[in-house]
Amino acid sequence: MRRIRTRMGVLGAALLTAAPLALTAPSATAASPAAATARPASAAPTVEAQRLSQRAPQEILRRSGFADVAGTFGDGLARVHSYGAAKRYVTEAGRGLWRRAVDRVQGRGPQGGDLSRDDDRPLYWARLGMTEALREWKPPFRLTVGQRNTLAGALERGSRGQDSIDLPGGGHAGKRTLRVVVTGFDPFQLDADSRRSNPSGAAALALDGTTVRTSSGRLARIETAVFPVRWADFAAGTVERTLLPHFRRGPRQVDLFTTVSQGRPGRFDLERTNGAWRGGYPDNARVSRTGTVPVPKGVPTVRPQPQWTTTTLPYAQLTTTATGPFPVRDNTEVTEIPAGGGAPVERPDGPTPGSTARAGGGGDYLSNEIGYRATLLRDALKLKVPGGHLHTPVLQFGAGNTDPATGTVTDPDFVRNRTAITGQVRSLLAAALSVAPGIMEK
Repeated sequence: MRRIRTRMGVLGAALLTAAPLALTAPSATAASPAAATARPASAAPTVEAQRLSQRAPQEILRRSGFADVAGTFGDGLARVHSYGAAKRYVTEAGRGLWRRAVDRVQGRGPQGGDLSRDDDRPLYWARLGMTEALREWKPPFRLTVGQRNTLAGALERGSRGQDSIDLPGGGHAGKRTLRVVVTGFDPFQLDADSRRSNPSGAAALALDGTTVRTSSGRLARIETAVFPVRWADFAAGTVERTLLPHFRRGPRQVDLFTTVSQGRPGRFDLERTNGAWRGGYPDNARVSRTGTVPVPKGVPTVRPQPQWTTTTLPYAQLTTTATGPFPVRDNTEVTEIPAGGGAPVERPDGPTPGSTARAGGGGDYLSNEIGYRATLLRDALKLKVPGGHLHTPVLQFGAGNTDPATGTVTDPDFVRNRTAITGQVRSLLAAALSVAPGIMEK
């Protein structure tokens, strides 16, 4: 997702193995380390979960066959009688939700209702239902605040595909197969319209575990994950935790990666430059954060922290290759404070030497931040592969279905555009693998 900047201010787009890391998942609420037992929250549900009761999320769950997910998960929790069993159950349930969502999008198993299979929204809303069931669970044994948070983290990672990326190894088949990692995002800006979908998340579900063939006949395996639209999770290292095992040197090291989010209407943007600045636009939890992108402790990084990182995707070729119905733009715009200080300045051709970032090509929201984090990790590990950030077109409802108060949760134009975006993401990956320097020689 991106934020569109104007000279008057900033507006939200209309839709817009090695040593382990010592990273901890963000807590939903603060708690004293001395607390012996985690009490199930008696306060209101989280901000995201409060939207679950609205008409659109309930209809999306019902029409996709995912309305039973939270209840079934809660029933299973009620039969758990130890922390170890709870951790195993929650981990597998999270992974099971991810598999179920991927299978539905990719045409395996029952459709579960009349909502089109390509839809990413059932995964988002079903996950929130499971998260609330876990938060409200009253176990028959002692459970500390830290243990409850560990269970929540396991549910998050599993249900997002973050801990099930399975790239081919170094065997004979692995040597012939290229390895690709693609990431997407949850729906966002849901206070304005809870019907919203995110085409980057839909593409991630459609591409996970699939293969594409390059122009030279090479096969490439694609593995995907989805990330939350929450500042706190990014500060806690969710991006680095997910990508680091696949960026490190080894037989399963990635050959190409791209982070993907929703951007401008009517076009794809290959973001040339990512900036180290958080602009503060509210996330899905209605939290704002402004400042330099924080790098978690224990993560390989570049020191001093750079203000800018640059794509290594083959942007020149991808912007001139026919990959689908939408134009693809090499976006070189940034906003910077020039060396020596002063007011922020928009630069159409990228940052100038010594400048301070205020927005990358992808803005100053979490789409820019995931691109920055992924390419910073690439540079820290000296990973010489194509990688960067791709913005998809905005996914819009059809004419006559734009009012969230009266509109339907889907329409033919909405589905057609989402499937077209997913198809072009796949084509862009195949094209990148066919032309990227270094890959063709492998």
